[in-house]
Amino acid sequence: MRGVRGVMREWFDPTALRRIGTTPDYRFSLANERTFLAWIRTGLALIAGGLAVAQFLPELRFPYLREALAVVLMIYGGAVALRALNHWVKCERAMRLGEDLPESRFPAGLAISVVLGAVLLIAVVVAEGFDR
Repeated sequence: MRGVRGVMREWFDPTALRRIGTTPDYRFSLANERTFLAWIRTGLALIAGGLAVAQFLPELRFPYLREALAVVLMIYGGAVALRALNHWVKCERAMRLGEDLPESRFPAGLAISVVLGAVLLIAVVVAEGFDR
């Protein structure tokens, strides 16, 4: 087990991973980086969505629902960005050591969260529509 300090070193020290194993085919490293950047874009989109909800969504019939939705979206965005970094490091490490790539349940969890959020929002929209 590497511990928190070892993980943090791998996150922020560009030479830490280079000392592990052998250099993989650069195409795999670049594909790993593209995946990382896609997750970062997803995190930024969630954060921007949370900010948009907080700034532009009108008050809803349910108190503080707008603020709660904004906060949840921004927390998810931060979690996605953090997960992207950690997964990138794990994949790079596995490639350098010739190991299988790490499994991840995060995409499934995020997808389920999005579906549940959509169902909740549909319920709110329907409830707001009947109120008018």
